Amino acid sequence: MPPENHPSSAPRQSATAVFLAFLRLGCTSFGGPVAHLGYFQREFVERRAWVSADAYAELVALSQSLPGPASSQVGFGIGMLTAGMPGALAAWVGFTGPSAALMLAFAFGHAALRGPHAMAALHGLQLVAVAVVAQAVLAMQKKLSPDAVRMGIAAVAAALALWRPAGVGTLAVLVVGAAAGRALLQGKVAEPAAAVSGLCLSRRVGGVALGTFAVLLLAATLAAKGNVLSARTLAAAFYRTGALVFGGGHVVLPLLQNAVVAKGWIGQDAYLAGYGAAQALPGPLFSFAAYVGAAAQPAAHPLLDGLLALVCLFLPGLLLITAALPFWGAIRSRASLRSALAGINAAMVGVLFAAMVHPVWTESVHSFVDVGVAGGVFAVLTLTRMPAWAIVLCVGGLSWAASLLPAGIRP
Repeated sequence: MPPENHPSSAPRQSATAVFLAFLRLGCTSFGGPVAHLGYFQREFVERRAWVSADAYAELVALSQSLPGPASSQVGFGIGMLTAGMPGALAAWVGFTGPSAALMLAFAFGHAALRGPHAMAALHGLQLVAVAVVAQAVLAMQKKLSPDAVRMGIAAVAAALALWRPAGVGTLAVLVVGAAAGRALLQGKVAEPAAAVSGLCLSRRVGGVALGTFAVLLLAATLAAKGNVLSARTLAAAFYRTGALVFGGGHVVLPLLQNAVVAKGWIGQDAYLAGYGAAQALPGPLFSFAAYVGAAAQPAAHPLLDGLLALVCLFLPGLLLITAALPFWGAIRSRASLRSALAGINAAMVGVLFAAMVHPVWTESVHSFVDVGVAGGVFAVLTLTRMPAWAIVLCVGGLSWAASLLPAGIRP
């Protein structure tokens, strides 16, 4: 059997080698999580042969079944397979570091942008965020709600998420999605490919990771009730959000909005401007957490708060993939669990649609010109291969330039 069919037979790598490989990708991987998975495939399966194609496919299937940032979880798993836990941490730091550093820089720069021209450029970033979320809804609907049953689950989830007076939270929407999926999708969700020998950690390690995840989630749930910004409430809000992010980085938007904007820690305009800026950066969209943590007010130590928010948003997903690896074979073989996960994913389509309506659309689109700009960006995103970072620079620059025109001819 050729060596590439067995991940355990691939040459063992050092954590330093893993870090440098992922650092290069962290500086160059534009395009979002789907593009990141393509970069990983070419780099670690085809070019370096660090993992087999089967092992890589298994990691992708697992990451897409768990809360958390899918591309970062796959990178974490690749690092673990090639250099153990030090390699996993090195992969995460290398891939996340560049975008996190840029988002921290934007947080400090954004605090100084108070003039009308700068605010016009930031409004352009908000309109980019509208189009990006709309594109994410469309892409997720095609993948996660491809039939009438799952479209129905998504519609119910959207209605619940928009039903603000009742105080229905995202967790309740996920529970409804899981129950609906188990009841309506039983036997309709295909089983992923068989597990690859050598992919799993020991069950003891998985159990420790799962226990840590659960204890921290309980602590975060209890601590997140406070509205006063402190290191404890910030960490709790971001950890709890990271534990509920089914569906990828774009679902962070509504969850963090409820966790930080609703509490008054950061304004909606600054929040959406940072989200728009994040589209222009390489690496994981979850690095947006560094911006939110550093920009939150009042903060005695914004840099430390940014780093704390970053770690706490990523940590649940990384703990869960560590916990699930030893048990993935049993999970994927259970039809009831697969159907429940499919229902959760369909529900997250509805949650993201609700977020697109409110607050993304209602807080960003104020005129027919804004409608046209958001619609144009959406068309470019869906009909061309123009990268998101180029669109962000174009729209931000044009918004700034338009603000320099005389008031009588300004759009």
